[in-house]
Amino acid sequence: MNQTRDFNRETVDNDGRLYAYGFDFDVMHPYMMRSFIPFFRPGNALELGSFRGDFTLRLLDHFHDLTCVEGSDEALMIARSRVGERATLIHGAFETVSLPRRYDNIVLTHVLEHLDDPVGLLRRINHDWLADGGRLFLVCPNANAPSRQIAVKMGLIAHHSAVTPAEAAHGHRRTYALDTLEQHARMAGLNIVHRSGIFFKALANFQWDRLLQTDIVSAEYLDGCYALGQQYPDLCASIFLLCEAGR
Repeated sequence: MNQTRDFNRETVDNDGRLYAYGFDFDVMHPYMMRSFIPFFRPGNALELGSFRGDFTLRLLDHFHDLTCVEGSDEALMIARSRVGERATLIHGAFETVSLPRRYDNIVLTHVLEHLDDPVGLLRRINHDWLADGGRLFLVCPNANAPSRQIAVKMGLIAHHSAVTPAEAAHGHRRTYALDTLEQHARMAGLNIVHRSGIFFKALANFQWDRLLQTDIVSAEYLDGCYALGQQYPDLCASIFLLCEAGR
C-alpha cells in the first residue's frame, strides 16, 4: 500500500466483481481459522488488513490482545462499530504505520496481492514485527484454483496469474501461486515451516454464493472440499504459508 492510493475506493463493489462475497465470509473464513488454530502461539496478535472486522471477530475468540491495521478509514469505522474496545484498531498504510512492539501471531489474509511492494512488507514483518518464536499466517487467493483454470479455458481470463480489470479496480497487483508466494517469503528472509491450501474450489465465488442459498451443498460436502484441499493444495481457493522469523 502507499499513501497515493484510494483505499476506500478499492473496497467498493464494481460491475465486474464484488470486493467480498458471502463465500468469503461464510466458507473461507471458518476454514482459514480451522487451518490456523493448531499453529497459534500463546500471546498477542496483529491483523494486517482487517477490512470491516469480519475476520477480526473470529480472531477475538482466540486472542485477548489483538491489534489491527487497516488502510481504509471507511472500512475501519465499520470494524470499530462491531469490535468496540476489544481490539486496538489503527488506520494507516503498512509501509509507514508505526507499531509499538512485536507480535506472537501476525495474520495477513488476502492482502499481500494488493501491495505495490509485497516483499518490502514481508521484510518489515520479519525484522520489525515478528516476536522471537512468533508466526506469520499468510494466505492469498490461488492462481491455480480450478475455478480460475476453468475461466482461462472459457476465455474469460488470459492466464492463471492474470489480474482482471475488476480485480485491478479492487487494488489487486498480482495473483499468487504457491511457487511465487514462497519466492516472496524467502526473499524477505522468512522461514517457511508449513504450506497448505484452503478449500478445493471448482466454482467461482458468485456461483458459490448462489449455491449456498440452496440446500444442494451440505456441511459435510464443504468439509470434504476442505479435506481434499489438504491433499491437493495447488487446487485450492487460497494458498497458506506458515512462516517464522529469519533474522
